[in-house]
Amino acid sequence: MPGTRRLLVVASRNPHKVEEIRAILEGLPFQVASVTELGEFPEVVEDGKSFAENARKKAVQTMTWVRELVVADDSGLEVDALDGAPGVHSARFAAEPGMPSSDAANNAKLLRLMADVPPERRGAQFRCVIALAVPGGEVHFSEGICRGQIAYEPQGAHGFGYDPLFIVPELGMTFAQLGPEVKNRISHRARALAGLKQLLGQL
Repeated sequence: MPGTRRLLVVASRNPHKVEEIRAILEGLPFQVASVTELGEFPEVVEDGKSFAENARKKAVQTMTWVRELVVADDSGLEVDALDGAPGVHSARFAAEPGMPSSDAANNAKLLRLMADVPPERRGAQFRCVIALAVPGGEVHFSEGICRGQIAYEPQGAHGFGYDPLFIVPELGMTFAQLGPEVKNRISHRARALAGLKQLLGQL
């Protein structure tokens, strides 16, 4: 039926991430819904050794439950001076046994580890890998990277995660200072979603 939008399920329970994806995909003929809007499903254990492994596992597992088109991403911060850490452990960087982590704890740990690192060695990048699982079909991937630097202290009130510490050199501000409109144009997730748009267009 003309005007009908196909359901696109985001395999994430992070409301910030879901809203970010919904905003970036606005205008496409898809109704974006988070997995939590469709029912109670178990957490997918993210035990992959790469962003791609985790994204694929979340997309495929969620697709078997909802039987709809599913997009899942895994993303994180890779700091040069820390040999790419926290990487796939970004969300759990400061977690302790039996206790979940938090954005504040993760940021505090990163600042402690980077306290004596000089400006020229504070390079870092956000990486995002998106997996698109098609019912009865293949899994497709798209990747986006955004280079930047780690700040010496949190700056800005927008965003989530490591946004207050990630400086975009060309703009001289952190993701948290830029606000969602600018961030959603230049971020690692925006770049990965640009590739996703092309994949969705082929459907």
